[in-house]
Amino acid sequence: MKNAVKQKKIQDFQDEIWGYYRTHGRHDMVWRKTTDPYRIVVSEVMLQQTQVDRVTPKYKEFIKQFPNFSALARASLTDVLGAWQGLGYNRRALFLKKLAEIVVEKYKGKLPNDPEVLHALPGIGKATAGSIAAFAFNHPSVFIETNIRRVFIHFFFGDAKKVSDKDISTLVEKTVDQKNPREWYFALMDYGTMLTTKEKENPNRKSAHYVKQKPFTGSDRQVRGKIVALLVKHKSLTARAVARETHEPLERVEKIFVRLEKEGFVRRTGRSFCIVS
Repeated sequence: MKNAVKQKKIQDFQDEIWGYYRTHGRHDMVWRKTTDPYRIVVSEVMLQQTQVDRVTPKYKEFIKQFPNFSALARASLTDVLGAWQGLGYNRRALFLKKLAEIVVEKYKGKLPNDPEVLHALPGIGKATAGSIAAFAFNHPSVFIETNIRRVFIHFFFGDAKKVSDKDISTLVEKTVDQKNPREWYFALMDYGTMLTTKEKENPNRKSAHYVKQKPFTGSDRQVRGKIVALLVKHKSLTARAVARETHEPLERVEKIFVRLEKEGFVRRTGRSFCIVS
């Protein structure tokens, strides 16, 4: 009886998600109209921690400038970062270019369809690997991102206080549509987005993995973004010139430059810094 009840609840859940998607799904998203693995990769990396309305115009511009893995692999990092401006988290652009280089050199320009292999590529976490496998190859992979987590906590863990992703993954695996995982995940994400406007309290606060994001204004992340934007514009600058332009203490700018250099963003020549070519 217990299993029968569980199965009925799962069926009701699937019916609810599909019903909402048919009526209210965001079917006009440009990256949902393609199964091109390259375009899926670009969209999924851009959508990491960035809202859809900010991604949409940048995605179109980026694809126009770099239409495939080969074009992105050949491009200079300066040009890639220039096209990325406005999305934030510039590290994603660096990883995306490195990923393109690996796909061209190691896989002859063809993206692997195995989630485990995808996970090993630069900047591709487990969730992004699963989403790429589902959206590009219709693979019934199991993954969790913020909207999916929100949906499962809302439906199955209403009274819980600390919900682990391990428990959610079990349900994701049980409910995924084996024949059409691509659209099933679209539907889950759309339902999760809807819940952000309907729920008084974000269900994700019940997640054992919930971490409140630190303020962006005044953060090192904001200063990093300013520094990268200045180097894209001026090609080469000293730390002192950057400190003057950003109105930040020289010591703070120098420390950020050290990190950017270690991460492979910039190269030091004498007293000046430039984007790695």
